[in-house]
Amino acid sequence: MSISFKLNPFISPPKTHQSFFISPPKTHQRLSFSRPKKPQNLSLPKLTTFPTIRSVHENSEHLASSSEKPRWENVLSTAASLYPLYITFGGVLACLKPSSFAWFVKTGPTSYSLSLGLIMLAMGITLELKDLISLFWKRPFSILFGCLAQYTIMPAFGAIISRILGLSPSLSVGLILLSCCPGGTASNVVTLIAQGDVPLSIVMTGCTTLGAVFLTPLLTKILAGTYVPVDALKLSLSTLQVVVAPILLGSYVQSAFPSAVKIMTPFAPLFAVLASSLLACSVFSENIIRLKSSVISAPLASDASLLNRVQAILTGELRVVILSVMLLHFFGFFVGYISAAIAGFKERQRRAISIEVGMQNSSLGVVLATSHFASPIVALPAAMSAVIMNVMGSSLGFFWRYVDPSDSNTSSEVRSEFS
Repeated sequence: MSISFKLNPFISPPKTHQSFFISPPKTHQRLSFSRPKKPQNLSLPKLTTFPTIRSVHENSEHLASSSEKPRWENVLSTAASLYPLYITFGGVLACLKPSSFAWFVKTGPTSYSLSLGLIMLAMGITLELKDLISLFWKRPFSILFGCLAQYTIMPAFGAIISRILGLSPSLSVGLILLSCCPGGTASNVVTLIAQGDVPLSIVMTGCTTLGAVFLTPLLTKILAGTYVPVDALKLSLSTLQVVVAPILLGSYVQSAFPSAVKIMTPFAPLFAVLASSLLACSVFSENIIRLKSSVISAPLASDASLLNRVQAILTGELRVVILSVMLLHFFGFFVGYISAAIAGFKERQRRAISIEVGMQNSSLGVVLATSHFASPIVALPAAMSAVIMNVMGSSLGFFWRYVDPSDSNTSSEVRSEFS
């Protein structure tokens, strides 16, 4: 799952060319993409912190407001960007001391649904639907292509991987349910780091999330219905309640109470990050307890070391789950990028589509699995995905951060500006 920052890239474009670029940190000079009359010997500073997206717009007040952001807001933004670190730490804690999350697990699945609803509400107050709709009409092909890729590539590979690896019915349903979920909002942050098309990523996340009300239950029933009975109507109603309704409520609150939202907005991403981490790690700890119990009941010597018991767990279901989730996200990133390249998109759009397709809303998968399926194992792939997906996505984002999107007009103009 992931988390949306208020990037505000949806400002009305001027009649002239508009570009998005990565600006070096701690500088507030406005850069122009026009070629200087005389060669200038300038070197591009090395990026040492997370880059920021700025829109080149004449007489834009957004640049001034973003450059004057208080230091405490920058601290909150930086803290929210450490989501992979939180989820990894929580996963380790869940393995070593699962009882740390017992207070949250005992109240599930109600606590799971409530936490996801609050996460989506936080997303809603930072998302302006009118701007999302406006950009959709300006770039319908790229957005529709990305949404189509999201709901075809991942579900197909979810079904294929579950059959090839011979997963149990519960794990197969869990993997397919995860693959049918919409894009996670953490993809927006990763796209930012990767120098991808951030506006495209944000709109894809919003569109796939709204479409999840119908597509996630329908695809899950088609692909997973052969393993266990799937009530598509109940899945659809749950998705509407915990995802779409909070987003629409947040958007309404944003327009009705702008002064209050202005105060809450800096805290929304960090709150959503922590709530998502708690949700995923709690479900993971619940399944770890179950896996440890199965290992204890297995024919191991009474004096078996902790290392031997860990190895016993990793040679069982957990190892297969880790492998299946890694393969699912790998093919999502890879095939998403290749399909965007074949369709003729430029490098920034390829990166955005690749990341958006490869990163799922694992929190939604956890909530639907715990609410509508009898076996708790169904939620394990989504819980594991929260850790694996963010590690893989962040690694890809940092790799792309240092690889120029060479076929982009913006990239070539920036390089010529500093050559």
